[in-house]
Amino acid sequence: MERVEQSRLIELANSSSFSRSVYAEIEEVGWEHLVRLSEDLKSLSFRVVARDKKGRVHCTEIQLDKNYPKSPPSISMDVPYIFSLKWSRKSRLKDLLQQLQEHLEKLQEIWTILDEIDKSLWVVDPKHQSRASAFRQINLGNDCFIMLSIHVNDPRSLPECRFKGSGPMVNSFRKTWQRNSKRWNKDKPFLENVANLLEIQLPRPPDHQNNYCQVECGICYAQFLPIDEELGANSGSGTNYTCDNASCSKAFHNICLGDWLRSITTTRQSYDVLFGNCPYCSEPVAVKINNSKK
Repeated sequence: MERVEQSRLIELANSSSFSRSVYAEIEEVGWEHLVRLSEDLKSLSFRVVARDKKGRVHCTEIQLDKNYPKSPPSISMDVPYIFSLKWSRKSRLKDLLQQLQEHLEKLQEIWTILDEIDKSLWVVDPKHQSRASAFRQINLGNDCFIMLSIHVNDPRSLPECRFKGSGPMVNSFRKTWQRNSKRWNKDKPFLENVANLLEIQLPRPPDHQNNYCQVECGICYAQFLPIDEELGANSGSGTNYTCDNASCSKAFHNICLGDWLRSITTTRQSYDVLFGNCPYCSEPVAVKINNSKK
């Protein structure tokens, strides 16, 4: 019995030490950057803002091994590839996030090109594109499509391409691209290069794609709240709040954003309005709350 009790006490002490360590490291990073934290403290999600004019916001999922910090954490994120983490026993979460920030800065150019493609061209199925994707399938019209694969380490270089479709223009576009490929100029805008090689004016996206906006909640990741009597008037409702920061424009359910703001110590409340910061870009937000379920 004494051995069992001794083992339990050692396990408890180790657990307490782990908890103190994790909380201390989150404090170093800043609680305002924390998006989620599991009950066992082994799964965390942080918000990272790229240091460029676009101010892109990214979330990274971090899993801590039972031997942390002796064993490095694992990282999951919507990026074309994960960097090679430099880790030692003295490393901390802030070191991981610093390396991640540097990695994101290297990817800004490819994301700028992809954003311009999504904004300006007729992209097939744009709703399912992610930051991890380095290719785009573009509708050229007449049942002809071009698949552009952009090089992550040299995004302004000539992309790999494939033509798809059954229309008579497919072979013509393919031959034109091959004939003009040497005309690609890395000093020119990406879309101008594509148009020059194809010798056409690239089709603009249909109106419904131009007007596409994110509708999934940035907190619960669902478009609609569940049908639940406890939610009252909010039951089954869609996202109804959007961050005013044009570089963020994250959508939220009022109730999700209100619950999140209540968990942050810096949030202020005046009457029925909560004042705080966006979970993704830290810009000021103000959310009206309604505790009534009718």
